Amino acid sequence: MFFFLLNLALSDLGSICTTVPKAMHNSLWDTRNISYTGCAAQLFLYVFFMSAQFSLLTVMCYDRYVSICKPLHYRTLLGSRACAHMAAAAWASGFLTALMHTANTLSLPLCQGNALGQFFCEIPQILKLSCSKSYNRELGLLMFSISLGFACFVFIVFSYVQIFRAVLRIPSEQGRHKAFSTCLPHLVVVSLFVSTGFFAHLKPPSIFSPSLDLSVSVLYSVVPPAMNPLIYSLRNQELKAAVRTLMTGIFQKH
Repeated sequence: MFFFLLNLALSDLGSICTTVPKAMHNSLWDTRNISYTGCAAQLFLYVFFMSAQFSLLTVMCYDRYVSICKPLHYRTLLGSRACAHMAAAAWASGFLTALMHTANTLSLPLCQGNALGQFFCEIPQILKLSCSKSYNRELGLLMFSISLGFACFVFIVFSYVQIFRAVLRIPSEQGRHKAFSTCLPHLVVVSLFVSTGFFAHLKPPSIFSPSLDLSVSVLYSVVPPAMNPLIYSLRNQELKAAVRTLMTGIFQKH
């Protein structure tokens, strides 16, 4: 679990460093400019880290499933070599996804200017600037990626159904609590990642507004990577005690 958490932390750090520093630079210097090369690099790295992150969350779900539903086979199914291979596959899938989308998106002719309505370069915003007849291929790639993502989502849901069935069969309350405390951080992270992404890209056009789009983009691109370390760290007793002390001090002041 800690090996996969390390990989997840690296993907979180990478996705944050891809968008936030440039946005802070633009805000401080009151500019909205980004070079073509910088936009291409930002697009590639963002898709790479976010795709790898979702793949890692899927792999971590399998890790939780095996540890709870098949604990006696854990060392056989998830030895150090198997974990390394799965992590490598997650990163490789993110790299290939980013390479295909970046190369295809940036090859589209821009027929509606080059002003993005976003604080970083992302595929939907670039597609809005391209010719209507030229982005069918990219839409096909997007649908393929969405289908793979949906398959991962179905796998996660199915795995957690099996996990909860196994946990509820544990006779001792302490055992059930331990199993739930192992799974709940991962489930919260997956829910945050999926819900923010779905809301950002599937929200009805009737509620479109530039300010709302900006808020939603911050919600799904910055909040999940920033919250993941905190969510997983809450299992640490020392951190729990520090947060409890901090909250107690705040309430006592008021």
